[in-house]
Amino acid sequence: MEIRAYQESDISQLISLFYETVYSVNKLHYTQEQLDAWAPKEEEALKLKSWKASLRQNITYVAETNGYVVGFSDMTVEGHLDRLYVHKDFQGQGVASALVNKLEQEARILGLNEMNTEASITAKPFFERHGYELVAQQSVERKGVQLVNYRMSKKLI
Repeated sequence: MEIRAYQESDISQLISLFYETVYSVNKLHYTQEQLDAWAPKEEEALKLKSWKASLRQNITYVAETNGYVVGFSDMTVEGHLDRLYVHKDFQGQGVASALVNKLEQEARILGLNEMNTEASITAKPFFERHGYELVAQQSVERKGVQLVNYRMSKKLI
């Protein structure tokens, strides 16, 4: 597996991976209605445009295996880990850990003392294993539907 910097030519693969991951992996903890609100199919074109801008602005890495994108993650320069998604067929193989470790390394280079994220129910145990602590459980509204997630943070040493 190779961790490399995001390139704009990756955007379509990342959007597809996002949708596939949400609808296959996160269905363990969220209802169909919640998944449809989180990743509305009709917003795919809009997401393509908005994500292209934010992924370029953020510090973004892509995990690749044999030329195939298996995951991606990004972080703001302030240390907010925004997105972390791993292909459904590559769960539990160290992809997410490699991506988060790379972002934490970048945060330290930037002189940041802390990182934070908003983790899904599905991702919360992963972040806990990586030293992130629960700040608060929250309910966010997407398209009139409530979704539980967790504000979490980690002190960087």
